[in-house]
Amino acid sequence: MKRKKNSRQRASKTHGWGAMKKHRGAGNKGGRGNAGTGKRSDCRKPSVWAIEHFYGKHGFTPVSSCHVAVCNIESLERDYHKLLKQGLVKEEKGVYTVTLDALGIDKLLSKGTVKHKWNITAKYASESAVEKIKQAGGTVTITA
Repeated sequence: MKRKKNSRQRASKTHGWGAMKKHRGAGNKGGRGNAGTGKRSDCRKPSVWAIEHFYGKHGFTPVSSCHVAVCNIESLERDYHKLLKQGLVKEEKGVYTVTLDALGIDKLLSKGTVKHKWNITAKYASESAVEKIKQAGGTVTITA
């Protein structure tokens, strides 16, 4: 039967790790990772900056990260005075008409309450937003 390794290495001084200074922690190799960068009066910093060690792309971008600009009914109701002055919203007989593409918005969401009649043209709109606008007497036109 083979003896245990530690009993075989009794009296060997280094236990198979070479010099006495080996087989310690990460201090044996100067630290882990990027340790030591920028220490000791900037002796290492410029060499790290030269190879752009900390820059560049990392990881991956998931497919679902495409950006859709959204707008709530709440923000339309809050800011319609400003939009009227800028000419982005038109008012005829108490009905406010807006094209969300002109505002840089892709989708209409339903947060907030509808206080005015709206005729809204958008690429996308949530079902609840369309329902709220219709209940207030307005329309939502989807252009996809």
